[in-house]
Amino acid sequence: MSTGTTDDTVPDTGTLETRGIEPVPVSERHGRPSQLFWVWFAANISILGLPLGATLVASGLTVWQAVVVAVIGAVGSFAIVGAVSIAGRRGGAPGLTLSRAVFGARGNIGPTLVSLLSRLGWETVNTTTAAFALLSLVTIVAGTSPAAKDHPVITIVCIAVFVLCTVLVAGLGHGFLVRVQRWATWVFGALNILVGGFLVATVDWAAVTAATPAPAGAVIAGIGVIAAGTGIGWANASADMSRYQAPSVRAGSLVLSAAAGAGIPLVLLISLGSLLAAGDPGLAGAADPVAAIRDMLPVWMAIPYLIAAFGGLLLSNHLSVYSAGLTTITLGIRLPRVYAVVLDVVVTFIGAIYFMLVADGFYPPFIAFISALAIPITAWVGVFAVDMLRRRHYDPDALLDTSRTSAYWYRGGVEPRATGAWAAAIVVGYLFATVGLADSPWFTGPLAGTWIGENGLAWVVTFVVAAGGYALLGGAREQR
Repeated sequence: MSTGTTDDTVPDTGTLETRGIEPVPVSERHGRPSQLFWVWFAANISILGLPLGATLVASGLTVWQAVVVAVIGAVGSFAIVGAVSIAGRRGGAPGLTLSRAVFGARGNIGPTLVSLLSRLGWETVNTTTAAFALLSLVTIVAGTSPAAKDHPVITIVCIAVFVLCTVLVAGLGHGFLVRVQRWATWVFGALNILVGGFLVATVDWAAVTAATPAPAGAVIAGIGVIAAGTGIGWANASADMSRYQAPSVRAGSLVLSAAAGAGIPLVLLISLGSLLAAGDPGLAGAADPVAAIRDMLPVWMAIPYLIAAFGGLLLSNHLSVYSAGLTTITLGIRLPRVYAVVLDVVVTFIGAIYFMLVADGFYPPFIAFISALAIPITAWVGVFAVDMLRRRHYDPDALLDTSRTSAYWYRGGVEPRATGAWAAAIVVGYLFATVGLADSPWFTGPLAGTWIGENGLAWVVTFVVAAGGYALLGGAREQR
């Protein structure tokens, strides 16, 4: 058995959470959906929402179509996040730990590894982007070149500052994280409103109104892009935050807290990004979208913009690193939770140094790599969601027992129906997928040229195959 913790103390807002992946006792679950609203709101006020909107306009959508796409894609995908978080309220454990009950003690290793890679990937994006923002802020004050390779020592310090701020919050744990996310939202949200208001004043409204609407297929594809780039990537982390929710909390409240909490900032930021791109088409193709937007601002407005960018990325990283620490323990690395958090940020610290000081490019190939992981993550969501339809109970002892004595050992540690449906969905999903840059893809599935593939709906096929296959194999039957 491996719990990855030293005791069962419930986290307070000002104390260190020492609980690892073991289920939270019912007597210690006092959370409310309003807390999760602020958690998801804070995690999605990142300035990276602007390039998403710019991408929609670059694909041919008008601003008004982009707004509709943002509402359906972002709010809808985070409704899925909220639905998956119901399992956290039921079992009181992190999502990938609960997943052992579905895939088996060994079969769960695959989904857990994919989830960890995705979390580490997004954390590296957050860390690198935030360090660029902080470096730009420093060079504006100092009046020097903003190129990272011109200032290696300052660059490493900027990375270290972001990492340290992340560890201070994610390391202390759930209670402190919830409190910080709520109050920091007001500060960095206000800065985003200030900068956003200035950017709206620069919009070329003539170009916005003159745009020709794109066909329905492009709109559907846009919904897929937004859903895959926002909520789908958070689905396997949702139960990590809901495990402290009171048993009396209604399922609908959890869905609403995630859909509204994340949907509000995402819709606003994606819509703003589409407005900016309508007047400046080059924004969507910028190698560094954060720097491209900074260059659109006068110096006096660039400073609050960069502060808002740094803060928004930090709030997103708090949640991601907290989840990654729990996923690391679930994978079998026996560490107290806070040490697992430190291990994860060390990896992203090294990654950020490489991409800022060694590599010549960063965003396009790295985002493509992370996006490729959306296929196996979506397959996990499909299987896990179907399992939730009938499962109302998770055996707390079996969740922590990865030996042959576990009730979740199944056949050689693998639940064949869940694992088989997951693997089959991944294969089918990649048949329709194009992985990598459009002009030089790493991989092109044999069915990528079909309507489904060209419209970026490979993840939808993946979900349908995973959920449908698991249901047909009897995965939704009564769990005893």
